[in-house]
Amino acid sequence: MLWRKEGWRLGAAVGRALLPNQGQGWKKTSAALCSVVRGAASYAASYSTSSSSACHETFGLTEMQVEFREVARSFALNELAPHSAKWDETKHFPVDTLKQAAELGFGGIYCQEEYGGTGLGREDAAVIFEALAYGDISFTAYLTIHNMNCFVLDTFGTQQQKEKYLQRMTCMELLSSYCLTEPNSGSDAASLETSAVKQEDGSYVLNGAKAFISGAGTSDVYIVMARTDPGADKAKGITCFVVEKDQEGVSFGKPEKKLGWNSQPTCVVSFDDVVVPAENRVGEEGEGFKIAMMGLDGGRINIATCSVGGAAFALDSAREYTSSRKQFGKPLDKFQNTQFKLADCATSLAASRLMVRRAARALDAKIASATAECAMAKRFATDSCFDIANTCLQLHGGYGYLMDYPAERIVRDLRVHSILEGTNEIMRVIIAREMDRQKV
Repeated sequence: MLWRKEGWRLGAAVGRALLPNQGQGWKKTSAALCSVVRGAASYAASYSTSSSSACHETFGLTEMQVEFREVARSFALNELAPHSAKWDETKHFPVDTLKQAAELGFGGIYCQEEYGGTGLGREDAAVIFEALAYGDISFTAYLTIHNMNCFVLDTFGTQQQKEKYLQRMTCMELLSSYCLTEPNSGSDAASLETSAVKQEDGSYVLNGAKAFISGAGTSDVYIVMARTDPGADKAKGITCFVVEKDQEGVSFGKPEKKLGWNSQPTCVVSFDDVVVPAENRVGEEGEGFKIAMMGLDGGRINIATCSVGGAAFALDSAREYTSSRKQFGKPLDKFQNTQFKLADCATSLAASRLMVRRAARALDAKIASATAECAMAKRFATDSCFDIANTCLQLHGGYGYLMDYPAERIVRDLRVHSILEGTNEIMRVIIAREMDRQKV
């Protein structure tokens, strides 16, 4: 793996990074990373935006985190932003680019180094994912889901599972999908109906279907929650499994037609008498719901930080547009109404970023209120950042409604963030429940 927690600063100093090299793939060169850290990468998309909308976004970060951010941001500006509109329009899933991101260590950010991970924390990941989402929200959102799957195996998997799957997942030789939601089980995740019946030889037979699965049909590995004990309380009878794409009985529905997130496939995954060997059970029987919820705490931070990155791009785009567009004889950004809107957007963006990083630190520290912190950050950041994007579209006027400008794509991609990883209504339920539990 390219960089490690302990060796990152030295790696940055000597230039151990990967940058585009004129069609020869990604090369490790000293000059390349020096270019990254100096911020020499040019913005090849239609907007040559600056980071001025978030000029204090590095405040409070360690030197190492600033370096993570610069490498991720350079990758986003070079490899994501120039292609984001086309990927959205053609519904292209950029698997090769995902593997390039994995070469930078972004495929298993908070997994053990022994299995190809980078051994970083949740706050480190939040910084990286925000920078990547600035270039493409949909791409980064899938990458966060893949990282969540890696976390599940890294935390609960057996040695055999880690050697067989995790090592190949962190480098994204194997892509992965997370299978919890079902057609009749969304917010009430514990009511899932997919069954896993244990056989005499210790294997399990899976039957059921999972809905809204990102990467489905392309991903190689599926982390599946299924009910092994129908007589137990809803949450206590669920177990986690690793299921491979090519196993007999695994099938996929037609790709969903979606408002946004078009650069990743989404469809139903069906299990029809799928035989899963005993060694593919993750954790103990009945631990599946606990595993799912632990994964979702981190997933909520991830999707919130994707919102922050996307909103930062929207704000930078709006600032550039309003400074160049003239009406009534002067640029739009000289009107007080425009200035007020931009100021409110910048304030909401800063508040969202602070909440996300606070939640990430809480999860890293394993404090008692971490679940509530993650839910609050997810609820606040996804709602606020969608509002930012929507305001920025309005500031573009009629041009904001056209696909020639990025504003409408950002609005579409961010809209789903208040729904997935637990709807924001469920976030409020979690926050209230945790307040009662913690007697806050």
